[in-house]
Amino acid sequence: MQSDDLKDLILEAAKIIARAKLVLSFTGAGISAESGIPTFRDSGGLWEKYRVEDVATPEAFMRNPKFVWEFYLERKKKIKEAKPNPAHYALADLERILRESGKSFYIITQNIDNLHREAGNKNIIELHGNIWYTKCSNSFCEKSRPFYDPRTSPEEYEDFPPRCSSCGSLLRPHVVWFGEPLPEDAINESFRLASLADVVIVVGTSGAVFPAAYVPYIAREHGGKVIEVNIRTSSLTSISDVFLMGRAGEVLPRIVEEVKRALK
Repeated sequence: MQSDDLKDLILEAAKIIARAKLVLSFTGAGISAESGIPTFRDSGGLWEKYRVEDVATPEAFMRNPKFVWEFYLERKKKIKEAKPNPAHYALADLERILRESGKSFYIITQNIDNLHREAGNKNIIELHGNIWYTKCSNSFCEKSRPFYDPRTSPEEYEDFPPRCSSCGSLLRPHVVWFGEPLPEDAINESFRLASLADVVIVVGTSGAVFPAAYVPYIAREHGGKVIEVNIRTSSLTSISDVFLMGRAGEVLPRIVEEVKRALK
């Protein structure tokens, strides 16, 4: 994309955002890839060493919970090394300036790495859970509610794989595995906000994982605008009002600076 073309698109995106009262950002693995966290589809990294059906399904956990836990602790170590990048900070900045202008901003993320919160965002809906939380695998247990768990090695647990202190069932990472439904409250709130949103900023997602990917479609159906920032076209590009091809860490800070100017 030519620099002049990108500049014009950045200005166009900023005008749409500045006029909006409710802004959402729908984020995927691409934004965290710029922090060094490999995406599921990338070559290299953890996913090349493991098969999804061995580590990221309920059946895998029932079959070999120790192996699944070892995988997620390894992921936690890698994520602990990662820091929010300029794209994360730009979205946190955007939430702040919109709030100060009497507007609303929410992150709806498919990521489990907690980097949006580390960057400073407050209004976050995590569709696929959060790797830094653990819960009891028994849904009837009082500890089925997720609790913060910073441990990253088997030695830090009294028993491994860890068990619930209340009911004795296995504890599990608070993430959504393949074949599991998304948390009902999270997806319902996401769809509700999407139906009310003036604009959805899509960042770093292929738009291929449903039902999460319905978010921009719902916004569009209800008259909202869709702005996409991605390193390549996706299945959402065809419904985007503005498509900006580039790294989120380079494009988003420029958009936010223009929004600041427009709101002055």
